[in-house]
Amino acid sequence: MTIDLNTLLQFRAYSLPRPEKQAIYASLLTQLTQFHRTRCPAYGRLLQALGCPEHMECTVENTPMLPVSIFKELELRSVPEEEIFKTVTSSGTTGQQVSKIFLDADTSAVQQRALSGIMADLLGEHRLPYLVLDSKRVLRDRAMFSARGAGVLGFSVFGSKTCYALDEHMELDLDGVRAFLEAHQGEPIFLFGFTYIIWRHVIRVLEERGETLSIPKGILLHGGGWKKLANEAVSPQEFKARIHAVTGIEQVRNYYGMAEQTGCIYLECPQGHLHASIWSDVVVRRWRDYSPCDVGEPGLIQVLSPLPHSYPGHSLLTEDLGVLLGEDDCPCGRAGKYFQVTGRAPRAEVRGCSDTYEG
Repeated sequence: MTIDLNTLLQFRAYSLPRPEKQAIYASLLTQLTQFHRTRCPAYGRLLQALGCPEHMECTVENTPMLPVSIFKELELRSVPEEEIFKTVTSSGTTGQQVSKIFLDADTSAVQQRALSGIMADLLGEHRLPYLVLDSKRVLRDRAMFSARGAGVLGFSVFGSKTCYALDEHMELDLDGVRAFLEAHQGEPIFLFGFTYIIWRHVIRVLEERGETLSIPKGILLHGGGWKKLANEAVSPQEFKARIHAVTGIEQVRNYYGMAEQTGCIYLECPQGHLHASIWSDVVVRRWRDYSPCDVGEPGLIQVLSPLPHSYPGHSLLTEDLGVLLGEDDCPCGRAGKYFQVTGRAPRAEVRGCSDTYEG
């Protein structure tokens, strides 16, 4: 099956079973690899150093992959500098190098369309009141988006009215939140935040004050910062239970994503599994030779997407460990691969969108 990217963007997010997706990706990844090879000299040299043949036929399993950390070392772009629409920076703690991801208007637009398709599966087609479990100060630098600021702003397009739960000093504005909830009483509420910030500045604060919020129709999306919670012996199950206890929220969904492939988030389904949409794919690879792991076998996560056009980010080896759980057979009914993230690779820089917050 051969279709172009614009056609693929019109499909539903979890509608392609393996045979069709594999054929589409073989075509799109082959085209992208050749495009970036000819347009990004540094990428071309990397492929040459890896011994990749000219005009190679690519598949999900054999597309050359770059280590995600390379965006900290090199400025990789495949379009003229004057066409760069914005630069997204990865998360990193103070003093660490950050990745720079260069987006032109077209790449930014297709990534937003993909994100909209994924979020429609969670929220439906209508915008909802948007409660950000963070501070508005994360948006101050609009020229250079941090991963945290980009997340808050990126998900804001799915909101109608917006309220920030934390003030400029990262303190919970309980009166402001309650006024917002009262104004939208009886409506579904979309909540977004980074995991550790929600834990530290919302859940624990409400618990310590003996306060609760009533958000029975809330849909909470959160991501990042699991290592800090693991250090405090907080499991995903306990996180969800304690969110429910202080807010009444039953729909709590985690997601996996990164600045290096903005828009292609892997959303958690009701079964607790992370899913690749039709605009992304995942391979788990063995340490010893980078061959693909079997289902249930732990390894390093590789992420692929046909969306990156302005930079060679279509096939990346992450620093995350995970397990492929299956494909096309999740009990939730969504087609595609589903998986679990189990941690960070040894010696990998520990980072995450909410890990960048220290205070």
